[in-house]
Amino acid sequence: MLGGRYRLLRVIGSGGMALVYLAHDKTLDRRVAVKVLREPFSREAGFRERFQNEARAAANLSHPNIVTVYDFGYDENTAALYLVMEYVPGTDLKSILKDQGPLPFDQAVRLVIQAARGIGYAHRMGVIHCDVKPHNMLVTPDGTLKVTDFGIARAMASIQPDESADVVWGSPLYFSPEQAAGHPPTPASDVYSLGVVLYELLTGQPPFYASDPVELARLHREAPPRPPRTLNPGIPSSLEMIVLKLLEKEPARRYRTAQQLALVLEDWLQKIQNAEITQPPPESQTASPAYVSSEMPPVQNADDTQNIDWITILLGLLAVIAVGGLIPFWLWIWLTFNPPR
Repeated sequence: MLGGRYRLLRVIGSGGMALVYLAHDKTLDRRVAVKVLREPFSREAGFRERFQNEARAAANLSHPNIVTVYDFGYDENTAALYLVMEYVPGTDLKSILKDQGPLPFDQAVRLVIQAARGIGYAHRMGVIHCDVKPHNMLVTPDGTLKVTDFGIARAMASIQPDESADVVWGSPLYFSPEQAAGHPPTPASDVYSLGVVLYELLTGQPPFYASDPVELARLHREAPPRPPRTLNPGIPSSLEMIVLKLLEKEPARRYRTAQQLALVLEDWLQKIQNAEITQPPPESQTASPAYVSSEMPPVQNADDTQNIDWITILLGLLAVIAVGGLIPFWLWIWLTFNPPR
């Protein structure tokens, strides 16, 4: 029991810093998820500060695609710092990738749209996540995605443009080139990480990999990503262009915020769906010729030969009558100037 209120039931998640338990909230009689900082880290001021930072950053965010934070506390009996969140049934996106491999491109895009909506909302609230990765995205059985773990999030107001860091927090597989270089993050840094996640969902692997974190950081800073269609030719070329834009080295060349990315992907998905609706069925495609030869005259419809254009015929008769009526007039003029002798 933590804080005299939360009864821990079982472990449902594990990370380097903390364990996540399914728990029962006695006061409100509901299931919750309780994140407990591991005991060795509880003694370190830096880790305690990170844990409290997560609570502060996430507590002010209320969005359908972000895990809601309910409470934060310290249990004196166990000397444990804990964070109470909404319980999200399902699994994390990384586990889904391991089980299923590359996802169908429309499913992958829908998941990233949800992640971008949640992170875009955080950006509007002045918070940069800084640790966007599939491990921090929970997917419910009905396909709803919720972003979690704001442990190293940064408030935009606290970031100095010229600041630099010797120690880089984050996940080397997913952080942006500017983070890898120790430069301050921007919303475009989260956008880059979303691009890495989308790349992995589509191809089954991240764009860069190295066993050495220093080499991995260099790849993010300097190496061009392999075009995803070389790994999965089924990816539409228009979607590949979006992914490569997300992975640009310069933040200014990416989409500026996650919300902008969500709108771009929503528009792309809508166009793809409309194209599928308007595409004729296979039977019509096979029955219709691919082209019409200019050497072959078009076949005239039998009904067209029976449609008589009476207007054209009437105009022709009027023209004949008009010309015929002028014949006596011209004959009178000729006889006037040339009388018979």
